[in-house]
Amino acid sequence: MNGVLLVLILVVVAAIGFAVYASSKASNKRTAASLADAKADARRVIERLGGQVFALSGSDDASKQALADASERYTAASSQIDQATTARQAELAKESAMEGLYYVRAARTAMGMDPGPELESLSGQRTAGTVTEDRRVTFEGREIEASPSPSQRTPNYYPGGRVAGRPVPAGWYSEPWWKPALVAGAWGLGSALLFSTMFSGMAGVGYDAQAFENGYGDGFQDGLDQGQLEDGGGGDWGGDGGGDWSGDTGGGWDSGGGDWGGDFGGFDF
Repeated sequence: MNGVLLVLILVVVAAIGFAVYASSKASNKRTAASLADAKADARRVIERLGGQVFALSGSDDASKQALADASERYTAASSQIDQATTARQAELAKESAMEGLYYVRAARTAMGMDPGPELESLSGQRTAGTVTEDRRVTFEGREIEASPSPSQRTPNYYPGGRVAGRPVPAGWYSEPWWKPALVAGAWGLGSALLFSTMFSGMAGVGYDAQAFENGYGDGFQDGLDQGQLEDGGGGDWGGDGGGDWSGDTGGGWDSGGGDWGGDFGGFDF
């Protein structure tokens, strides 16, 4: 009797072991397939970006700067996909490349060319909003300008999205005021004041400086909506932030991922 019981126990243990092994093997296959699919999807976008970067030459400051930014995203995405070992890492590489395609669209627009087909939305792009009017302000002794269109005064484009956890509206700017936060990974003390000065009352940016500081669009709106329900009203914060520069990914993923390096001069905020 004891021998039969021992055999049964061994059979059960073997069955459990086989089930665990089979499940693990199936899981590994699914993970490998998911990674392969994500890499293929990312490479498709990266190759598309590379073709545009190598085919176009800027004709003015705005288009040249946009193409330089697109080239940086191409370099970053190529490096990311080569090092990707998970599907999520491959998705981030795709995000970098997709942001690069937005810069290509911006360059084509600046040169008066057809911008091309619509793109997927970047991460945080819709809630970040869009510059909808020309706005020139004085901040810390210098003039900073935002515009919905490229010009000699506003050659720096941003496709809209999140930088260091905060939203940056899509538009053209006199200087890349978001880059210090992109490099440092954090915003300076004066950033909220600059945001308020630049975007207060702008139709395409449906949130204020406090929402900017709190990371509007990263769970902030959900909390705000819940608070309004509990308070029985509140104000209208403008839905999705009022802007979509054609379609859907970008920022971010971590807003590009390139090596920005360099000296950004007077960016002390």
